[in-house]
Amino acid sequence: MPALRAEKICKSFKRLFQEKKVLFDISLSIERGEIFGILGPNGAGKTTLMSIFSTLIRPDGGSLEVLGRDALRDTHAIRERINISSGNPNFPWSLTVRENLQHSAMLYGLSGRSLQRSVEEAISAFELGPQSDAKFETLSTGQKQRVSLAKSILNRPEILFLDEPTSGLDPEMAMKTRDLIKKIYQEEEITVVLTTHYMPEAEELCDRIAFLREGRLVALGTPGELKRALQIGHRIFVEYDGEVDPMKLRIIPGVMEVKELSGRVEMVFDHSGRAVSSIIKAFEGADILDIGIEEPDLEDVFLELAR
Repeated sequence: MPALRAEKICKSFKRLFQEKKVLFDISLSIERGEIFGILGPNGAGKTTLMSIFSTLIRPDGGSLEVLGRDALRDTHAIRERINISSGNPNFPWSLTVRENLQHSAMLYGLSGRSLQRSVEEAISAFELGPQSDAKFETLSTGQKQRVSLAKSILNRPEILFLDEPTSGLDPEMAMKTRDLIKKIYQEEEITVVLTTHYMPEAEELCDRIAFLREGRLVALGTPGELKRALQIGHRIFVEYDGEVDPMKLRIIPGVMEVKELSGRVEMVFDHSGRAVSSIIKAFEGADILDIGIEEPDLEDVFLELAR
């Protein structure tokens, strides 16, 4: 049984007496124990879909099962077994960090020593010790985000929903947060569903990715599968001195594109491993000054799918 199964999820919002549809027939399945990414440009519907998956809002149509339960009927039972961290954390401003975490832990049914242990472990994990007795309203944006992340692990959830988990964090804390996500994922064997605008983060963390555009699911698969499906190849550049016949480059097996510049050629191949020796042969009679290979990444996928 998958951790989450969605069938034909739809959602609209009414604004100024007009109805705007933001999700169109989203169907996908998220397996237990995977890190699943939801990507797309601003306004694609990522946060709305995440809110539906985490039972914060109800869809207008379709069906949703979370941990084997009907999300529209068994909402309370599901919420006991999941948690979420938002990119825009909102806590009682007059409470301290520790008081906010204690309050959240109580809402998840923790009490006594178990509550205190969970709170202290979360404070330590996200390096909130120096701010533990500071009021939430005095914290920086990054510190508030860390409180939200700390809250999200208090009840040891089976599914952890992370909406822009490193938003507002400095590079060092963002790296530590990604490491902690991987550690929690590996040690607790939980399912993680996240949204992010940072493509290297998605490539580092996600087993599979769903890409949304204008409320529709336009691609689903592993990072490698998406690159192959979109024919986003390896980029190879050669700087040279002398003459080269560009036709010899265009007939190399696997070549997808050839761009000629002064003293430089840039090529795209479906697989670089088969190309280098053929490229060197094509440059016989010219002096190769430099040659380099750039592998495709999720940034290329994002730009292609966002068009």
